Amino acid sequence: MNTKIFGKNISVTDNLRDTVEKKISKLDKFFYKDVEVNVVLSVEKLRQIIEITVPFAGTVIRAEEVTDDMYSSIDSAVDAMERQIRKHKTRLQSKKHGQDTIRFENIEPLDTEEEDLKIVKTKRFAVKPMSVEEAALQMDLVNHNFYVFLNADTEEVNVVYKRKDNNVGLIEPEY
Repeated sequence: MNTKIFGKNISVTDNLRDTVEKKISKLDKFFYKDVEVNVVLSVEKLRQIIEITVPFAGTVIRAEEVTDDMYSSIDSAVDAMERQIRKHKTRLQSKKHGQDTIRFENIEPLDTEEEDLKIVKTKRFAVKPMSVEEAALQMDLVNHNFYVFLNADTEEVNVVYKRKDNNVGLIEPEY
């Protein structure tokens, strides 16, 4: 695995880099080729955050963990990645994602029964053209974590969402 480690508000020491590479190497058994793994370590006040992203064959596996200890965050994130790979083994295998990237023989199913995702509610609504700022205001007014709207400037459907840091994010489609 080709591991790229970045630090945000933290200097990545040799010890921290070695620990990340050692823990990430646990995931090596799941992949055939040299898969690129992006790791971002960051610190926000007392929060130690790690984000691990593995893009492969048109899909992405991602884990983010936050604790008060970076080494604990690293352990939790690697465990979360392994759980995701195991959980989605059947879906990845059946859709032929990563046919030459994922080593399915090394993925054992989870002990718990996998439940298929099912849609329990469908909601329809009129999409009103508005600015991003107006959409963010509407999101606050309806007290939701996201808001779907028609961007008046681009005439495309966009989504504004509330981030964990209490800022607002914007999702724009790319064709």
